[in-house]
Amino acid sequence: MLNITADKIAHVIIRAREYDSGVNAWAHQGERRQHGTRTELHDFIAGLNEDEQASLVAVMWIGRDSFDAADLSEAIATARTEQTTPTEDYLMGEPRLADLLEAGMDALGISPEEAEDDLQKPV
Repeated sequence: MLNITADKIAHVIIRAREYDSGVNAWAHQGERRQHGTRTELHDFIAGLNEDEQASLVAVMWIGRDSFDAADLSEAIATARTEQTTPTEDYLMGEPRLADLLEAGMDALGISPEEAEDDLQKPV
């Protein structure tokens, strides 16, 4: 069972797409500092609890075909036990993060498009 909501995964997907497109990626003012979307994505993932982070990694692994959807529990357990770097750094180092998360959600029978649409509706 996933320990993260579809809305939170969709939020990561949306921000990862913005980050990958280069929106607000870097600013140069004396030293290189990260701004905007990258910082928001990094902070959002870092702010998730350990169960949510492990589930997010598991969804990405399922999307990458490292695990089958039927092995979700094993993927989550592996994400917990084999963590060697902060989850936010690990996931943001994956150049196709948004695509892999979408593929993982699809494999698990969760509609990434529906969750993304819900997040982007006007208030």
